[in-house]
Amino acid sequence: ARADLMDLLVKDLEKEMTTATSEEKAAQTSYEKAMADAAEKRTLDSKSLNDKEAARADLKAQLEGFDSEHASAGEEMTILMSYIQQLKAECDWLLKYFDVRKQARAEEVDSLEKAKAVLNGAEYSFLQRTRKYLRSTA
Repeated sequence: ARADLMDLLVKDLEKEMTTATSEEKAAQTSYEKAMADAAEKRTLDSKSLNDKEAARADLKAQLEGFDSEHASAGEEMTILMSYIQQLKAECDWLLKYFDVRKQARAEEVDSLEKAKAVLNGAEYSFLQRTRKYLRSTA
């Protein structure tokens, strides 16, 4: 009976050892696969990080370019606004004095026509018989 019990214990121990060896091999295979997957993920993550850093650098360079373009456009807009204000002031002045200038121009044209007529022999002396003085002669 002792031999049977010993044989039974040996068989149980062999069975447990076989099971443990199988489980250890499966665990080792699973561990190796997990490590390979992790290494592949690290490689992909590293490549992704490098790609993202390169894209970030490109975007940062573009942003700096846009910032300088924005500043340049702002300066140009300031210059244009100043020019527009000058033009508006000139237009306002022209509108304000349009009638005065129109009248002065008409008088100048009339004077030139009279001067031309005088040069051609017309007589205008009868129109102005009295002299007008701007200052009093006291």
